[in-house]
Amino acid sequence: MELVQTLDDYGKPAWIALMVVSFIVFWPIGLAILFYLIWSGRMGCKSRNWKSKAEKKWNRARTAFHSTGNAAFDEYREETLRRLEDEAEEFRTFLERLRAARDKAEFDQFMDERKSNGKKSENPNDNAGTVPQAG
Repeated sequence: MELVQTLDDYGKPAWIALMVVSFIVFWPIGLAILFYLIWSGRMGCKSRNWKSKAEKKWNRARTAFHSTGNAAFDEYREETLRRLEDEAEEFRTFLERLRAARDKAEFDQFMDERKSNGKKSENPNDNAGTVPQAG
């Protein structure tokens, strides 16, 4: 496990280099390393679960702030962070409302088109889409 920690310290390039060398030396080992990297999430896309990862980083960063000894600055910093969190939450709420409005508009447009297409096909002279009767 010390090797894994060392490679994690160097980052993705070290893992990729090890995988390439393993494929060259003996391909099943390279394949095993590739599966391990995918399974462990070390080579995963950064955008996956970005929201929860970002919140974890933000919380970690907030707890990392220690008192500077200047009470006025500490109070200002806490108020600014609180304000930024509130603005971020308001923005997320705005985006959710925007997406919901867009989805509703698209659905309403679909329903209107469906209704207008339905009225056209009710014409008795219009045989489009009907199966002729054998008789």
